[in-house]
Amino acid sequence: MIENDTISSEKNDKKYTHFGVIALLPIGVFLILYLGLGITFEYVMHIPMGFYNVPIVVAFLGAILVACLLNPKVPFDDKLAIMANGLADKNIITMILIFLMAGVFVGVVGRSSAESVAYFMLGIIPVKFSVAVLFVVGMFVSTAMGTSVGTITLLTPIAVSVATASGFSMPLCVASVMGGAMFGDNLSLISDTTIAACNSQGCMMKDKFRANFRIALPAALVTLLVILVKSFDIQTANVVLENYNLIRIIPYVLVLIGGIAGINVFVVLLIGIISGIMILFGIGEATLFGLLTSMGNGVTSMFETSMVAILVAVMCALMKEYGGFEALLNGVRKVFKSKKGGQIGIGLMVGAMDIATANNTVAIVMAGPIAKDMSKDYGISPKRTASLLDTFSCIFQGIIPYGAQMLVAISAVNELGYAITAFEILRFLYYPLLLAVSSVLWILFGTEKK
Repeated sequence: MIENDTISSEKNDKKYTHFGVIALLPIGVFLILYLGLGITFEYVMHIPMGFYNVPIVVAFLGAILVACLLNPKVPFDDKLAIMANGLADKNIITMILIFLMAGVFVGVVGRSSAESVAYFMLGIIPVKFSVAVLFVVGMFVSTAMGTSVGTITLLTPIAVSVATASGFSMPLCVASVMGGAMFGDNLSLISDTTIAACNSQGCMMKDKFRANFRIALPAALVTLLVILVKSFDIQTANVVLENYNLIRIIPYVLVLIGGIAGINVFVVLLIGIISGIMILFGIGEATLFGLLTSMGNGVTSMFETSMVAILVAVMCALMKEYGGFEALLNGVRKVFKSKKGGQIGIGLMVGAMDIATANNTVAIVMAGPIAKDMSKDYGISPKRTASLLDTFSCIFQGIIPYGAQMLVAISAVNELGYAITAFEILRFLYYPLLLAVSSVLWILFGTEKK
């Protein structure tokens, strides 16, 4: 059957491999549906979180329908074979399984440990350093949990408490949490962005982590310095603390250490899940029924991301066969001639997709196949390409005013009875901007071992 599909594809090759830029039309259709409806809901109809009321799966189905209709001369069965070949990829299957296991891990371990870390550090460090603590806690929690949105959801109420009790600016406190959250989103070994970037390029997570760390650490250190300088100019009062239990962070620490050590990601996640179960039963904070429910909720939270990965793989398979990737690569070659230029091109491409989709994971999944072809064309290593995809998507995701991170932060502040706008927070989002500077310097002056 596979042989027949291959022969059929070869017979029809001349019919659909010279579509050029028109082959990229499905991406345009997706952007019109998703971005257009999102902007209308959010800013015209003023629906809270309106941008995220647009069903992204439905938008992708519409784009795939357009891809199927592009070349009526090719039988629909042949198109199904092309889509199946695009989906029958080891990296896609691996990505989906990791997504689901990461969901189980977060469901088991829970998220109350984030508050424990925050209140522990605020309790041992002077008030003058409170905003810096929020940034560092955001870095740690997001790296451990693998989700910037989850980190912001948990820590923003703490940031509001710190701001109201200590006298620090609320936008500064919230922006510090957001900056730390984006640091972890970029580096975490269980982040969906890391999983998508590594599997789309076929590189090991520890190698991508090391490459990313060289970019993210300088930006984080400079951000921390800027926050400290601003903090010493403000009169502060004491911060009210809550109870915490540090034993709950052990599974996160184990996952972090195991991932950096290069242990297989499935083994690492399994260790985290088992240790989390043992700790919860040991401290008497879990029942079998509650644990199973939490696991189910964690897996369910990953369903949409997994489905998006499947649909994007299908859509990209058709666009590639129609010659869309080749046309895009030719366009990039005309603008960026060198290897360094190619890296900037990859960064700008995933950044543009993130601006359009307001979702850095989706942007990486969409840009991944194209970036893989570009990396071969320009001689860029897989780990470097994966790092570029993850870093640049996080840069743009961290500053767009309609991104989930920004909307969740604003919503959390508003729920506590305070008013804040995206543009007030943007003034203090130092980390994403410094990460952009660090990334460009890394491309221009960073060396890579062969």
